[in-house]
Amino acid sequence: MPVNHLVLFQFKADASAKEVEKIYQDMLSLKDNCLHPTTQNPYIKSLTGGKDNSPEGLQNGIQYAFVVEFESEADRDFYVKNDQAHKAFVANASPIFEKAIVVDYSF
Repeated sequence: MPVNHLVLFQFKADASAKEVEKIYQDMLSLKDNCLHPTTQNPYIKSLTGGKDNSPEGLQNGIQYAFVVEFESEADRDFYVKNDQAHKAFVANASPIFEKAIVVDYSF
């Protein structure tokens, strides 16, 4: 069953525009950089995201949102627990996050 992995970021107030843009691009590049452990091919079905533009005013500080689609829970679990490209992204990006929220659902 497919899984959508929603990721929401708020950056620290002192994060530069250049740092934020790099993290944004690095997050999008995970689509191609995360490789399946058996096939060594990219396994993320789709990855979209961008800067918030909602007029509702309910963001509670969240500035960027991403949707990462996986074919299965097993693929999502590998991404979260073992994927080295994802782990490197988290290690590099975490220092400039004020807040990160992750919510997954199957459909």
